[in-house]
Amino acid sequence: MSRTLWAVSDLHAAVKANTVKVDQIQPRDPGDWLIVAGDVAERTDLVLRVLAELRGRFACVIWVPGNHELFSRSQDRYQGREKYDELVAGCRRIDVLTPEDPYPVFNGVTVVPLFTLYDYSFRPQGMTVEQAVEAAKQRQVMMTDEFAIAPFVDVRAWCWDRLAYSIKRLSRINGPTVLINHWPLVQEPTQHLRWTELALWCGTRHTRNWAERYGAEAVIYGHLHMPGVIEVSGVPHIEVSLGYPREWERHGDIQEWPYEVLREETDHA
Repeated sequence: MSRTLWAVSDLHAAVKANTVKVDQIQPRDPGDWLIVAGDVAERTDLVLRVLAELRGRFACVIWVPGNHELFSRSQDRYQGREKYDELVAGCRRIDVLTPEDPYPVFNGVTVVPLFTLYDYSFRPQGMTVEQAVEAAKQRQVMMTDEFAIAPFVDVRAWCWDRLAYSIKRLSRINGPTVLINHWPLVQEPTQHLRWTELALWCGTRHTRNWAERYGAEAVIYGHLHMPGVIEVSGVPHIEVSLGYPREWERHGDIQEWPYEVLREETDHA
């Protein structure tokens, strides 16, 4: 017997064609765990419904928020930080782990869900944040985050709060880890973006050494919709995105999905 820790991200469940792919996320064994690294959907009710369905299949589900879960509208009851709090409360009701919960351990490895956001520091050297965002705007390259997250919260301040909070918790861990974040922890993956200006909304330079510093055997992330593995300083950084139909149809069977992160043999007889 064995159990496996699987990982997916960017399910974008509001897209009808993605429903069949979400239905295909099934455990191989009853004890299997699943990481969901953000961008389940935009509406809180849909996010929780999908996570509840996955929790019904897997022994443990670990979720981190992506930018799409944080999208808000002026008429929404909860926006910005309050929307994240709403999602965490909802996950606790359905027994799904979040970055606010005790870190679980899988086969001796601490599985660490993170929520760090972005602070526009993945930008060209010598440019201020304002200059970099304006340059992107001039090239008509802009993430929806600027209209659906930024108007409701100071994103940079929230990012820095999350960094301090995460470092405090990470420093208490002994032994190997798997780090999970929606946004990549290093800048290298963003260098392969078609429009490099999008890197502004893809993470923060302050997480650069976290994989080495906190004993990561692997880093799991999403967001870029470019599934694959990039090794940085000997640590695999693994993007496990599904993405939109035009993307996963193009990827075909080239990429493993869901991605197998760890396996534990449970019967040694």
